[in-house]
Amino acid sequence: MNIRLTPRALAEAKRIKTWWLRNRPAAPHLFEEELSATLARLRITPNAGVIYPAGPDVEVRRMLMPRTQHHIYYAIENEQIVVLSLWSARRGRDPRL
Repeated sequence: MNIRLTPRALAEAKRIKTWWLRNRPAAPHLFEEELSATLARLRITPNAGVIYPAGPDVEVRRMLMPRTQHHIYYAIENEQIVVLSLWSARRGRDPRL
């Protein structure tokens, strides 16, 4: 299954990657590696994420990347995984989707 990141998700991924490179010298590439591995897992098992109550119009799921503590919020549309947002689980609030 193909994966597409929305412009928002792409911007968030770049921002998080930049932060990780600057602030995590012991594992500067961990976020990028975990994101890549999680997206590969979603290609194989797209329904693996938990359903997230985003509204009645679309079924949104989220999957936790446990090592970096970020969630991937995504929807499945027309046989494609659409990543809506990448969000830190430590923020104490959920993203507006």
